[in-house]
Order: sequence, then structure tokens, then C-alpha cells
Amino acid sequence: MVTSNKLTGLARYVMPGLMALMASVSSVQAADVESMRLWAAPDHARLVFDLSGVTQANVFSLSDPERLVIDLEESQLKTDASTLPLDGSAIEVVRTGPRDGGGLRVVLELNRSVEPRHFVLPPNDQYGHRLVVDLEYPGESAVENPIDPIEAMIRDQEMLAQRNDVQAQLPGSQASPGTQSPEPVEVQPAQPHPQRDVIIAVDAGHGGEDPGAIGPGGTREKDVVLDIGRRLAAKINATPGYKAVLIRDGDYYIGLRQRTQLAREQKVDFFVSVHADAFNSPRPEGSSVYALSQRGATSETAQWLADSENRADLIGGVDGNLSLRDKDQVLRGVLLDLTMTATLNDSLSIGGQVLEQLGRINRLHKSRVEQAGFMVLKSPDIPSLLIEVGFISNPSEERRLRDPVHQQGLADAIFSGLNAHFERNPPPASLLAWQRDNHRQPTGNEYRIQSGDTLSSIALRHGVPVGQLRQANDLNGDVIRVGQVLRIPNS
Repeated sequence: MVTSNKLTGLARYVMPGLMALMASVSSVQAADVESMRLWAAPDHARLVFDLSGVTQANVFSLSDPERLVIDLEESQLKTDASTLPLDGSAIEVVRTGPRDGGGLRVVLELNRSVEPRHFVLPPNDQYGHRLVVDLEYPGESAVENPIDPIEAMIRDQEMLAQRNDVQAQLPGSQASPGTQSPEPVEVQPAQPHPQRDVIIAVDAGHGGEDPGAIGPGGTREKDVVLDIGRRLAAKINATPGYKAVLIRDGDYYIGLRQRTQLAREQKVDFFVSVHADAFNSPRPEGSSVYALSQRGATSETAQWLADSENRADLIGGVDGNLSLRDKDQVLRGVLLDLTMTATLNDSLSIGGQVLEQLGRINRLHKSRVEQAGFMVLKSPDIPSLLIEVGFISNPSEERRLRDPVHQQGLADAIFSGLNAHFERNPPPASLLAWQRDNHRQPTGNEYRIQSGDTLSSIALRHGVPVGQLRQANDLNGDVIRVGQVLRIPNS
């Protein structure tokens, strides 16, 4: 038998816990939608609900016609959903209203099939509680004008030839082109030069949910670097022999791993990521150029900056439980080490050229190429740089970064540095290589070196003396490289 005294004592312990549980349930379920934000990308759209607290969400699809339904428990709409910028997204109309049984229902009327996913984010320095709904478009490319299939095939052949060439240099290899005996073959006409473009990936940092650094005048990093990135891409595309791939061409976020993956899919020759620096003091100013460091950052500043950039995935909406491990298994072991070393050397060489050009129009924060562990630079097969165009936290530099004339000057300087390198070291099958070779030796044909070729076998195949072949190509010996294009003089 339970007496009233026992009940009173029991209530003393139970009631506070019960009241706390009820308050917790109430706080989880009752949350107002204070605003809605939408970012449209070529291959997805991101819809963010800014909430007054934590709430439960149920997201499901309906067909005939295509719709996405978002139910929020015990929530009310405190904003006007009709003001969302729907252009460029899969959303045609947004309808809202009370849900049967209580709560809020949001219906997205769609113009195509989507693959939805959603997650909640806790408050951070910039936002409060959020519900993020991503609408991914199956089969859509994240970049405009993806690489032509024929050009992709040429680049794949180049990559295979380069790997074979590197592998042939390993100790114990049986594939050394300098030691193989030439097979007797009949004379072949020279193959036409493919004259492909050098493709540069231009990555404007941050975007969408992640504004990047914000200057004292309210300038957002994501806006100025996109302006500079677009100017750089236009400069690249206006130059014969070059093509730009804009990794981000709008106000939306792309994960750091995905940026390098997109560059690899587009077979780029170089990757340049554009950012604007920031510090907790308004005094620092000037441009900086970073390449990847295999041993980590070279200074405390570089390490802090690398960490802050790498954490941008969390601000951008990745929930931290996703596996972001790079699943690319192109190279392993010694071959990977050799490739990474060559890639890093190219990055440092190009970085020096870019830094020199930037120094002509802007103060330099550091007079040499810095090295740090930026995630967007960690691609073993693509030379890459991260460029901090200036300190957005410096009031005078913030004003310059907003100036279209200064933005164009920065874009021109970056391209001048890239162009200076590629004119001296053009990829073998590129138009730049053809222009260089054609200028040096205007007559005769060309031959692109294949795996197993030797200088003597090429000379025999085309019926020219080896010495004449060396002279036409400025060769001091018999060492040749797979993928290299040789001028074949008239016999």
C-alpha cells in the first residue's frame, strides 16, 4: 500500500525530472521558421531553414507530379517563402501551410526528379539552429561545358604514357625505353598534333552557407573571390590554347574534397584556388601564394590558416559524420611518391611565377611561396596553388578587393604567372607545345613518342639520321620521354 506521505516523497524526486523532460520535449518540437535561404548549383540546390530552436523534420518525395514534402513538428512559419530566388533550381513553386495534426508543411513543386537528403546543424558563430535540405540532380554535371570526350581520351592516353614513363624509371623495371631493341616496322607518316587546350581549374573559395571571412565593412570573402575567379576564367578562355573550368560559378557551396574531384574529372592541368586572407588585427596586408607541404605547414600562421580553411566543410553543412576520405586509388607506393614530388615541384615553380606577377600590382604579405596542408591542394596528380589575394580584414585592402579594376589586375597577374610557366613547359600534346615546336622548326612533320620507342627506332621509322633528329629537337643525347612530341625533319 502506498501512503500519501510516500507519494509526496516520490513526487519530490519524480516531478522535477518529469518537468525537465516535458520542457525538453517542448523545446525539441516547438521551433519557428525564422527565414529560408536557397542556393542553386548546376548539380544540386540547397534549402536552409533558419529555426528558433530544435525541431523534428520528416522529408519525403511524391510523384505525378514531382514534389518534395517537408513536415516540421509543432512549427510555424515566420517568413515569406514566396521571396525565395528559385531561378536555376529544380523548384518551380514553394507552397506552405499548417499540417494535419499540427505543425508546418512545406511542399516544393519540382521540374525534375531529385535525390533529397536532409540534416540538422547546431548553432555556430554565424547561424542559429538550421535544417538543411539538399536536392541533388542525378546525372547532372557540377561544371558547365564539361570536357569533350575526344579530348578526355587524349588526356587519358597522356596520363597512361606518363605513368608508364615514371614506372620505367623505377629500379628493376623491365620497361625502360632506352634499353629496348627497336622492332622492325615499316615507315609511318607522322600523326597530326592534337593541339589540345591547357585546362585550368579556377576554384573560388567558400560560397553559399559559408561566407568565408567578413571584412570590417561587411564585404564577404565568398563574393569578392567569385568576382576575381570569373575574371580569371574569362582571361583564360580569351587566350588561345587555354580553357578554364570554374569549380564554383555562383553563390553555392561545394565540399573541399569535391572541388579537387571535379578538377580531376575535367582532366585539368592545373588547379588554382582563390581566397581572401583575414586576421584578428586590421594591420596585416598583401597577397600570399601557398603550395602543398608534404611535411605540414611551414609556419604557425600557415598552419592556422590551413586549419581554418579545412574546417569550412563544417560551416558549409557537412555534418561531420560523413566519410570524406579520398577514394581515388590512381597511384600507390613509390609511383605515388614520385608523382607527388613532381606535382609539388610544378606547383612551387608556378607559384613563384604567380607571386612575381602579383608583386607588380599589390604588396606581398610573404616574399616566397608558402607551404601548408590545405585540403584543396591534396591531389597527387594535379599541380595546384591556393592564392590569398589580400587581407579582407584590412580596411584599405577590403576597399581595393571590392574595386573591379583591382580585381581585374589580380586576375591578370595570376594568369600571367600561369602563362609564363606553361609557355616554357607546355604539356606535350597541347597547342602551346605545337606553337613552340612549330616556331622552332617550321618545316617537317611531328611524332608523339609512344611507350617502347627509342630515338633510333623513330629515326629508322621516318627515314632520317639520328643526328638530324637530335638537332631538329635540340636533344643532347638519346633520352626521350613518353608523350613528348618530336619534330621530324624532311629527309
